[in-house]
Amino acid sequence: MPLEAALDKARSEGLDLVEVSPMAQPPVCKIMDYGKFKYEEKKKASEAKRAQLIVHLKEVKLRPKTEEHDYEFKVRNTRRFIEEGNKAKVVIQFRGREITHKEQGTAILDDVAKDLKEVAVVEQPPRMEGRLMFMILAPTPKVAQRAREQARQAAGITKRPTPAPSADEKSAAPADEKPAAPAAAAAAPSAPSEERPPASDTTGPTP
Repeated sequence: MPLEAALDKARSEGLDLVEVSPMAQPPVCKIMDYGKFKYEEKKKASEAKRAQLIVHLKEVKLRPKTEEHDYEFKVRNTRRFIEEGNKAKVVIQFRGREITHKEQGTAILDDVAKDLKEVAVVEQPPRMEGRLMFMILAPTPKVAQRAREQARQAAGITKRPTPAPSADEKSAAPADEKPAAPAAAAAAPSAPSEERPPASDTTGPTP
């Protein structure tokens, strides 16, 4: 319709005429409450932002001579951090002549990867950077999915459950499907057939 007619129609309904597809020929417009539309769009964007899982990278520093108790404490903290859906950068810091024994740092990083194999995978294998050796651990797909679901629940966004079929729906059969014959009727024995004596042979010898 002409632009003036569309504007008059929108005004008569107390709504706005909004251009939704300006590149079309002719351009496509829609009559709506533009203020309400903008509010709903902002609300959807806010909910999506709250449900978004932000991944952090936490750095965990170890030494070639780190004691067992300190090692276990840092591994526990790394596990908790990864279970929250984040990544961990495990760093081995060498001092002085320790740099000549790089195999000790590699062994420690291998132990960390083995101790966290249930929740983490090695995203970046061990590599040297100056006097630091580091690797990056990322959560497994299962752990990452659980962390995303927890973020959605914390944001108050839950999936709508699929309604279970009612008893009537379960018992209803398709219209074009004929009911099967009762098992008793199918298994009923047939009437015993009368056995007739064999017909006498009348073609015997003539006396």
